[in-house]
Amino acid sequence: MEAKTRANDPALLILTSLSSGPKHGYALLQDIAGFARVQLGPGTLYGAIGRLETRGLIEALEPQGRTRPYGLTESGGDALAAMLEELRTIIDVGTSRLKRPARLTHAGASA
Repeated sequence: MEAKTRANDPALLILTSLSSGPKHGYALLQDIAGFARVQLGPGTLYGAIGRLETRGLIEALEPQGRTRPYGLTESGGDALAAMLEELRTIIDVGTSRLKRPARLTHAGASA
């Protein structure tokens, strides 16, 4: 069973960043920090890149000088859409529940 998507999941963040076009590692780090306010470390970034490449969700493109950009594959776009749909379900349920009066838990605190 595949793990559920988290909003700060490195794979989700990388795929989201690459959905706007190819980027090299440093550009990915900067973009992710900008839109998600998450600082990925180089080990986390390149470990996730390796896993995404192995799964065929991203691909290394021709080097540009000393940098190697990565691009989103068609399968990567499909995977990103599925991840976002999963998150949308959680957002919709949470938003709906916030509109209802809070219920008491077993300990008597509000839920």
